[in-house]
Amino acid sequence: MIEPFEIQVSSEVLDDLRERLARSRIPDAIAHSGWEYGADASYIAELVAYWRKQYDWRAAERELNALAQYRAPVRNHRIHFIHQRGHGPDPIPLLLLHGWPGSPFEFRKLIGLLTNPGSDGRRSFTIVAPSLPGFCFSDQPQARGMNVAAIGDIAGELMTGVLGYDRFAVQGGDWGSGIATRIAETMPRNVIGLHLNMIAVAVAKSDHDAALTADEKIFLGDVERFRREEAGYQWIQSTRPQTLAFALNDSPVGLLAWMVEKFRAWSDCRGDIERRFSKQDLITSAMLYWVTGSIGSSMRLYYEARRYPWNPANRIEVPAAIAVFPGELMKPPRSWVEQVYDVRRWTVMRSGGHFAAMEEPELLANDIGAFFGEVVGEVARGG
Repeated sequence: MIEPFEIQVSSEVLDDLRERLARSRIPDAIAHSGWEYGADASYIAELVAYWRKQYDWRAAERELNALAQYRAPVRNHRIHFIHQRGHGPDPIPLLLLHGWPGSPFEFRKLIGLLTNPGSDGRRSFTIVAPSLPGFCFSDQPQARGMNVAAIGDIAGELMTGVLGYDRFAVQGGDWGSGIATRIAETMPRNVIGLHLNMIAVAVAKSDHDAALTADEKIFLGDVERFRREEAGYQWIQSTRPQTLAFALNDSPVGLLAWMVEKFRAWSDCRGDIERRFSKQDLITSAMLYWVTGSIGSSMRLYYEARRYPWNPANRIEVPAAIAVFPGELMKPPRSWVEQVYDVRRWTVMRSGGHFAAMEEPELLANDIGAFFGEVVGEVARGG
């Protein structure tokens, strides 16, 4: 049964948060080290001061509740989702899938652009944006095995079995990219097309004897740098997420620092995080995990993916579009991506990074609209 949902955080939860923030202890740091050792202590202290004295959760809550939200049982899990209807005739159903440390609310600006594209003649979209199982307002899984494949099956059933969309489009980045790929593999007759702003499944050069091209060398160098300099969070979240959860679920400042460091490192902010994200948005992102107590269950996805890995067994034949943002963590060469996907559109963006929907919502919306407009047009012409 689908039930309307509204975010209503109790005053007791907010009072407890204020007390914890007032008692927070910012750790010492090497002078002038900035972000070299991890989250910058002086910037986190600045954010905490803003959180305590200026941030207004109730205002943020009202903004989030402006989106139409629901909860529904899907495969024994109650799934929270945004379901925003598109304006105009015959909007295209579009499933938007987030990653970590994200939520469906990172699509706020994107949803407005896609549901009401204006007067340029493009079709609008009806958006379905779920909180992944274990994230924010969806149920926290109580059993092993909630990996990419299991979440893809849940999201696919939400679209078809619960909401009744026999044909729909899918878009994703981060974990959402792998989940979207799973849906396209298992439900090709239902999926109109696949739009990704990150490649999250394994791609590799098929001809291992051929010399590497310049693009391939750059990509492999990026992979090595990520493993060497950025993958620490991934190792602990995929091996000991429960231990880390004790700290982050108990300390709002710890949670904020863990998340904010990723917003800076993975975005196209050139070292200045507020070029891309306001203090308000950074704290709201952390609040969504804090008020739901879901940081531990969200991190378990890394463990499940490592213990129960999934990659498509065959090439994905659903039409695909790839949006390549310059600040993305890793950007595989098109020739490698085409081994896995039927790439119909490949767009190199002028700016933006891993959090594309927050950083460059207009660029992303335009690319989504153009691609699915082409795909739907081909179907209408019998192509």
